[in-house]
Amino acid sequence: MCGIIGFISREQKLISGEKIATALNCLRERGNGKGAGYVGYGIYPKYSDKYAIHVFLDPKDCDEIREKVKYTLEKYGYVVKDEEIPVEEGVLDKEFVSWRFFYEFDERYKLFEEDKMVELVMEINDKIDGAFVFSSGKNLGVFKAAAWPHEVAEYFKIDKYKGWMWISHARYPTNTRGWWGGAHPFNLLNWSVVHNGEITSYGTNKRYVESFGYKCKLLTDTEVVTYLLDLLVRKHKLPIEYAATALAPRFWDEIERMPEEEKKVHEAIRMTYGSAMLNGPFAIIVGTHEGMLFMNGDIESGNAMLGLTDRIKLRPLIAAEKDDLFFVSSEEAAIRAICPDLDRVWMPDAGKMVIAKVNK
Repeated sequence: MCGIIGFISREQKLISGEKIATALNCLRERGNGKGAGYVGYGIYPKYSDKYAIHVFLDPKDCDEIREKVKYTLEKYGYVVKDEEIPVEEGVLDKEFVSWRFFYEFDERYKLFEEDKMVELVMEINDKIDGAFVFSSGKNLGVFKAAAWPHEVAEYFKIDKYKGWMWISHARYPTNTRGWWGGAHPFNLLNWSVVHNGEITSYGTNKRYVESFGYKCKLLTDTEVVTYLLDLLVRKHKLPIEYAATALAPRFWDEIERMPEEEKKVHEAIRMTYGSAMLNGPFAIIVGTHEGMLFMNGDIESGNAMLGLTDRIKLRPLIAAEKDDLFFVSSEEAAIRAICPDLDRVWMPDAGKMVIAKVNK
């Protein structure tokens, strides 16, 4: 189950959140009303060089918890502005108060601010009861709750935001309960992930990322995928193509038939990153505007959206293009709901990444 859809403008044209809300609502039957969410990139132009930190706060002790979060953030920098995220009252029961902090690091930490931001997110989620950071990148924001897609869109006023990339998810929770923090997308820095399926290797993956200091506290297997991408691409500097191969590696019999140089690469990835391999049926969409490395040496085109499935494609994924727009979705119908006249539609191969980068 679960429904996922995302799109990116290669020209970074700003598109209303109303479009992604319309598309995701077409996939509502893939969920059960226990989780939905959206992430928009480019939605905070006024604070584009600041971290936009979205936090769920327990409403019973909201003021006290908010001050603890603010105190933690001020260890390494400054809160430029903080406020409750605007919501449409009465649409949902307010299980959590959704708060945002626009944040800047002190000059002393600028050279390694991303490491410090990861440290802050993990500390808040692990140490401050009643607080969960669910968005921590620059010029982007995640909006999610345990509700139907149209309810989450209305509650967070998604139509009031404009972004050049949108990714969304309608959840059908299976192994864990539906709650606000367990809804997708999952985010860390500028990485955002939505997922349809089940990561049966979650225990192995969790132990692996936690050995590098990440803490999985949001009770959903998709969280670990976000941390794996941050680890492999940002920390270990793997080209994104190799990182995708680590998550969904080639079968050994395929590797045996490869040309010698290619064979050595894939063998090395499987042996080095065996604990990063995702088992189970999955389809994921990933968004980022990190300075990613690509196999051709390009590190300028970090703004990108990619789609990936498990190695035998037990969950559906379809891709499409129209002019500068690139779409990935569980179903073609959701894409055509917002863009009926497509230039190209295709089914990505099992375990093979599809990606669209912003034009330079």
